[in-house]
Amino acid sequence: MTENRADSTPDGTPDSADFVQSLARGIGVIRAFDADHPELTLSDVARRVDISPAAARRFLRTLETLGYVRSDGRQFALTPRVLELGFSYLSALSLPEIMQPHLERLSRAVDESVSAAVLAGPDIVYVARVPTRRIMSVRITIGTRFPAYATSLGRVLLAHLPEQDLAQVLRETEWRALTERTITEPATLVSELDRVRKQGYAIVDGELELGLRSVAAPVRGRDGRVASAINVSTSASRDSLERVLEHHLPLLLDTTSAIEADLRLL
Repeated sequence: MTENRADSTPDGTPDSADFVQSLARGIGVIRAFDADHPELTLSDVARRVDISPAAARRFLRTLETLGYVRSDGRQFALTPRVLELGFSYLSALSLPEIMQPHLERLSRAVDESVSAAVLAGPDIVYVARVPTRRIMSVRITIGTRFPAYATSLGRVLLAHLPEQDLAQVLRETEWRALTERTITEPATLVSELDRVRKQGYAIVDGELELGLRSVAAPVRGRDGRVASAINVSTSASRDSLERVLEHHLPLLLDTTSAIEADLRLL
């Protein structure tokens, strides 16, 4: 079909039988959004991608249906789901590679397991980890998923989502009481997330698994947005909440600052 073929690419590249113009335009719509243009109208997108308003509308509505774009009726913006498009690369190299030496230093300083995760829908996905001892019944490896609402990593990531994106995640969440302490009421979690956002860290005590205590803090990318979260996990029988707050938390925050400094150099 001629609609899927390009006579030339936007930069003048000659026509190719293997070039799919509609895919290129869809990617162009995603790339139209950046740090200086986080929200765009349909007309803005059409102008920045150099396509007709009708085409821009089709691409934006398709991306909205797939969950990569949200809209308030006039303005459009990307959702965190676009991170999935680069997740394979992220997991293999970028952010985890930068984090790993910092996580190792933090783990030595606190003598506990340290992990990093990103948000994938209603779950967290581990992308880097330094284990010291097994403190959970489930073995955690790179790629392990847990429900975000019951983890310190997840609460940090959820706390910094735009309101519409958070509402969507909460609708997608399958609420289960993993222990007798697990928060399973959306309204209660939203209040907790507000506290997490204001204080700059999250503590979860026995909600994912009894006896597991963890503290997490956000890692911001060059654009100031939260790109990941890291945590220190310990046993409730080994570390009191006071020690977690007085000893582990300051070292954790120092580590997030050091990682953010490295990210700014990219």
